[in-house]
Amino acid sequence: MAGLKLLGLVASPFVVRVRMALSMKGVSYEYAEEDLKNKSELLLKSNPVHQKVPVLIHNGKPICESLVIVQYVDEVFAGPPILPTDPYERATARFWAAFIDDKLCPAWIGILRAKAEDERAEKVTETFAAIGQMEEALAKSYEGKAFFGGESIGYLDIVLGSCLFWFEAFRRMYKVEIINSSKVPLLAAWAERFGKSAEAKELVPEADEAVQYVNKRAAAAAAAAAK
Repeated sequence: MAGLKLLGLVASPFVVRVRMALSMKGVSYEYAEEDLKNKSELLLKSNPVHQKVPVLIHNGKPICESLVIVQYVDEVFAGPPILPTDPYERATARFWAAFIDDKLCPAWIGILRAKAEDERAEKVTETFAAIGQMEEALAKSYEGKAFFGGESIGYLDIVLGSCLFWFEAFRRMYKVEIINSSKVPLLAAWAERFGKSAEAKELVPEADEAVQYVNKRAAAAAAAAAK
């Protein structure tokens, strides 16, 4: 679509959310991969507050932050609704999406950024606690549904599902299984269904992308330290 451009990063789960939302609406767009070590002038101009991806530029106007962008896409473009149409269900989905970004994401990203084993162990514990609460939410608010969105993928599925390839990367890199079927069986079953969905197969990267991104960042840091 003319006038629609997404600034992103392949390994970013937050970018994956936006790409899934645009795909669900059947919207075409121009995609530009960003180098976060050498940010483009367009990114700095479009998101001067956080200087992060994703940024969706629609008719020259930038929209920032993944949750905001997904809601914008849902409101602006025709197609199947991404957020629930019922006001209470929509509010519930927004609550848990905010929980994911405020509690779960900082915890699992903290595993990646930890400098010492005790720090990493602390972040693993925080991640498990947040995942446990998502399991309870699935049991109480979404009982009997194939997805958080009902019988098909919706807003909350996009928000959490975009992290799954990183969870698999952590299993490979740190032997940490974030969604364990014996501990969170409902989420494990949901994750399997999500992974088999057409939307996930099309747009969620393989765990290799995350592993390669970590290795690339580590190599760059080592090279910089050696100078």
